[in-house]
Amino acid sequence: MAERALSLQLSEPLIWHGWKYQFLLISLTKSDRVIKPTDLRNLEFPSGIDISGGVVISGRAPIWLYAYLTHELHPNAWVACYDPRLSGAVVVATHAHFFRIGDVIPIEPPNGRQRELCPALMVVGPPDSGKSVLSHALFQALLAENPDIYLQRAHWDGEGNYLLELDADTSEKDIEAFKHRDRGVLTEEFFLYHSQGILKLRRQKSLVIVDVGGMVQPEKLPILEACSHYLIISSKAEAIDSWHEFCGDRGNLKPIAVINSVLSTTEIIHQQQPYLEMTVGPWIRGKAPTVPQVLLRRVRGLISPIQ
Repeated sequence: MAERALSLQLSEPLIWHGWKYQFLLISLTKSDRVIKPTDLRNLEFPSGIDISGGVVISGRAPIWLYAYLTHELHPNAWVACYDPRLSGAVVVATHAHFFRIGDVIPIEPPNGRQRELCPALMVVGPPDSGKSVLSHALFQALLAENPDIYLQRAHWDGEGNYLLELDADTSEKDIEAFKHRDRGVLTEEFFLYHSQGILKLRRQKSLVIVDVGGMVQPEKLPILEACSHYLIISSKAEAIDSWHEFCGDRGNLKPIAVINSVLSTTEIIHQQQPYLEMTVGPWIRGKAPTVPQVLLRRVRGLISPIQ
């Protein structure tokens, strides 16, 4: 029998300010956490959905699954999508007069940790060192073991996960075109917005990996205040000390590892204490190595289980 790719679970009825609702929790059940559009054909909804109340969809899943679930739940009084970065559910469909599209309802899914903050690992280093590739590789490796890992991209350069998951034969010209299309600009609120999102994620997840842009900037201090640990990946040895000063001395974050990034196929351990230091490469899209086990163990040791 083929391994089922996802399942849906329905919470017990809940009440918020007199309005009843249920959580519909998405679980990606394959070891690689990958689902395909064809998996929609055999998807079974749990029994017991109360159409007189609301349904809040929650869980890691592609946009098209959320769109399908919202469509199927249209008989309900209202439908919302939970966003852990907002610590609330965004109303996306409603027949009820007491909610409007775009309202954020401050409710948490049943698995929220609420008070205890999980660790947040800030991945930093100079441009063109492989931060995004390493962050994504760590995320994918850990996600196979624990669904409560979150990767937050706290930069505006347009390089999202989808770029790293494109086919290996996608041309650099196409990739740069995607980046240019999605690239934003730095605003006064940008890092404050992401820092607030990180803190909210830390109340929901077991580990948050934060990919930050490649320059030491005082504007990033809110991100430092929202994180607990840091990992440096650098193609320039002379840039490492400035990141230690910024993250360790100014931010009081704990160092996990320093990765000297190279273009050749390399894996050398230089030290393991007080933090891991290695030379590893190449961190290039489509050519990246498997995350070294010694590094994976070090990051895995941060994971804080949800009680």
